[in-house]
Amino acid sequence: MAAASFQIDQDDQGRRQVRLLGQWSLRALENDFAELKESLKPFFSDPFTQWDLQGVEQLDTAGAAVLWTGWNGKIDTHIVLKPEHAATFEMLGKLATTNPAKDSEDWLSPLVGWGNLVLVFIDHLRDFTRLIGLLLMEIVHLLRHPRDFPWREFSANIYKSGVTALPVTALLGFMVGVAMSYLMAMQLHSFGADIFIVNILGLSIIRELGPMLMATLIAGRSGSAMTAQIGVMRVTEEIDALTTMGISRILRIILPKVLGLTFVAPFLVLWTSGWALAGGALSAYLQLDINFRFFFDYLPSVVQSVNLTLSLAKGLLFGFVVTLMACHFGLRIKPNTESLSRSTTSSVVTAVTSVILLDALFAILTRGIGV
Repeated sequence: MAAASFQIDQDDQGRRQVRLLGQWSLRALENDFAELKESLKPFFSDPFTQWDLQGVEQLDTAGAAVLWTGWNGKIDTHIVLKPEHAATFEMLGKLATTNPAKDSEDWLSPLVGWGNLVLVFIDHLRDFTRLIGLLLMEIVHLLRHPRDFPWREFSANIYKSGVTALPVTALLGFMVGVAMSYLMAMQLHSFGADIFIVNILGLSIIRELGPMLMATLIAGRSGSAMTAQIGVMRVTEEIDALTTMGISRILRIILPKVLGLTFVAPFLVLWTSGWALAGGALSAYLQLDINFRFFFDYLPSVVQSVNLTLSLAKGLLFGFVVTLMACHFGLRIKPNTESLSRSTTSSVVTAVTSVILLDALFAILTRGIGV
């Protein structure tokens, strides 16, 4: 197999003629098209040079691209080709014209982008509303037929979402409490207000940080697992099999997850807040010499009990929202792995964002309660 080469001749009128020879193809491994292009550069710049490709044994798009670029995408009478070579250059010409470079953006493109986002949001809102409606219908059905309640699935979700989450929520709550107390102790001590660390830790942890930490951890841990589980069932067509057998997918898959995590979320809030307060009390003891008994005896007198009620209400709402988001995105997964990973990520991000927005709304509506 001869490598690509060329030779220079002159015709009767003294004009240069470039005769291409050999395999102008990637099949000839010894071909160096960059070197060939550099060697032919003086001839490309001469408009009177004749080109003869009849000696080329094979020409693929790699070799043709070198010549096409040198000729500035023009085939004229100075170039002699074989019919099969002409077809290759014609294909390159079509590729160059079908994908023209856009020098300027359409001024309507931002509007189109925002319009697409609005349509996607409306599509999600429609499916989300439908999911809530189906859940309400199943709850009404269970009120009329209590024996149909999926107790096994409900208890399994309590265990998966609640019991198995106890170690990580305790560790994170404890470390956050230590960090908060350590930073605030330095500031309070400089003003001689050591005792107020109980007020700050009690109010911030019980009212805000406890529910937020719980919701964030549950969204990243249990919410993503729920989305992935439902998505895998979609990919393996298990949900379609349930429908074929006349079994409600909402009753057997979605409702137990929603009720299970919503039920266990307030208990996780208490658990997380308790460990955060324990971490804060430990740091206060080490930094400010405030003993544990005084810390927890003084806590109820400076933090009103209504804050605990608000914390539990937040936990109940946050657990419900996280589970709904997880199930919503899980049911929208298409039967491919890319959709599975994308929807799982979207589920966590949307759930955390929704929890933060709801917490801000709670803070605004209850700013005069328990403070």
